[in-house]
Amino acid sequence: MTRVVHPIEQESYRILRSRVDLTHLPPLTRAVTERVVHASADLDYVTGLVCDEAALAAGLAALRAGAPVVTDVWMVAAGVTGRDVVCPLAEPAAAALARQTGRTRSAAAVRIAYDRVGPGAVWVVGCAPTALVELIALDAAPALVVGLPVGFVGAAESKEALRASGLPAVSNVGEKGGSAVAAAALNALLYLEEKP
Repeated sequence: MTRVVHPIEQESYRILRSRVDLTHLPPLTRAVTERVVHASADLDYVTGLVCDEAALAAGLAALRAGAPVVTDVWMVAAGVTGRDVVCPLAEPAAAALARQTGRTRSAAAVRIAYDRVGPGAVWVVGCAPTALVELIALDAAPALVVGLPVGFVGAAESKEALRASGLPAVSNVGEKGGSAVAAAALNALLYLEEKP
């Protein structure tokens, strides 16, 4: 089914493109950057977002092949369009594992999610830096990591660690990020997924 674009979204993109020319970017990087800027109304992402075209292509291929999507929080999951997600954060098992191991509940939920999905999943982290750190520590072999947690404590550092890890990823430099931005980055690929 082809997605119908609302006139407000069309106008938002027209305004965005009148303010910044992104035609020099590779196609997947451009799609992700535009969708993130559209979702945040923050042009700083034009220079702050770190995309790798090959990683995005691998993520798109994984999505087209039916790879599971895992989110760190339900706020990210709520923003993901037309795709079931795995997000065990609110499950009692996540709280129990967090208590037993001294991890945050978000980090514990990453462990639980990985046990369910195994390698090859697309991971979307938009809130919890500890979830991103935990994912990096696992030998999870993700198809793609959208690592855009937000905050003053650990967010910038966790994204720097993601970029240094060599995992296929989208991230940004600095403390900005968040659930809406992370969901937008994934949605850019999901909307492309509709076009074979």
